[in-house]
Amino acid sequence: MITIRNVSFHIGGNPILNNVSLDIPEGGITALIGPNGAGKSTLLSFMARLRPLEQGSISYAGKDVSTTPTAELAKTLSILTQENSVMSRITVRDLLMFGRYPYHQGRPTPVDLAIVENALSEFKLDSFAHRYLTELSGGQRQRAMIAMVFCQSTDYVLLDEPLNNLDMYHARALMQLLQRLTREHKRTTVVVLHDINQAAAYADHVIAMKNGQVAMTGTPNDIFTAENIKDLFDMDVDVLDYQGKKLVVHHV
Repeated sequence: MITIRNVSFHIGGNPILNNVSLDIPEGGITALIGPNGAGKSTLLSFMARLRPLEQGSISYAGKDVSTTPTAELAKTLSILTQENSVMSRITVRDLLMFGRYPYHQGRPTPVDLAIVENALSEFKLDSFAHRYLTELSGGQRQRAMIAMVFCQSTDYVLLDEPLNNLDMYHARALMQLLQRLTREHKRTTVVVLHDINQAAAYADHVIAMKNGQVAMTGTPNDIFTAENIKDLFDMDVDVLDYQGKKLVVHHV
């Protein structure tokens, strides 16, 4: 379980996160949703120790994120941020092997090689494994970055808007793959999503944020009602039941 207690963060006196406390269940996909500026990505950055906590605590299965040694934390959690800076002259295969660095420390073993080859296949990257990132489309680079995160083989995976740059087909394919890999490898995946229908279709648990606070938590069926969407996004929608999932109709 990921335990977050009393996390607050301010910029210039303005509250970005306001006393956030929640428990993220072990296993499955948890989606963080909410309007722009709700604090979703900021919370994820604190969860990954990309920022030092101003107030509060975050722990993974009892490991305090602020005090756990970096080498140990790198084997506990992995993250994909919205802004990823990697060397442009690196091949897809080498990028994925970089995800294994906490284990091989520059000397890849057969186990590391096998994990990379499997990820190339799972994420359909085989055909351009030897190409440089600069030679790929935005969507292909995004898939490669997510594959690198999964090569890290951590129990906890944090993804900040992983569907950026992906078309409809590849967005659905990626969410299906994330769902399968999360279940098969018994991982806990936390993902920031702006497409609430993707959250409704693939998340096991949903955390809705607004104005730097947790507005509501629950299953997709709990969260995705017309009333809740109105409260979160200040817009009227229809919510349909389709093949056992909620479908939010908001474009008409």
